[in-house]
Amino acid sequence: MELHTNRLIGYLAYDAHAADLLFQVISRRYEQTSVVVTTNLFKQWDTVFPNASCAVALVDRLTHHAEIIPIEEEGYRKREADLTQKKRRGSP
Repeated sequence: MELHTNRLIGYLAYDAHAADLLFQVISRRYEQTSVVVTTNLFKQWDTVFPNASCAVALVDRLTHHAEIIPIEEEGYRKREADLTQKKRRGSP
């Protein structure tokens, strides 16, 4: 998928064509097979996809028969960054 270089909340925004392609993939798989999606922007997809109605329809299809498992743990990248900072501060 082609990505714009515009940054939104630290993520790359999809152009309209890429968003439409993702929507087609999800739509074709809808009620046919399982889809696993991980994201920390689930409620903010309209900031990543330029077409808000596409984002709403996409989230609607993803959540219709979904089992949503919220993970409230600290991410491993943040944990690793914190450990690195502690090591730097502790070393002479």
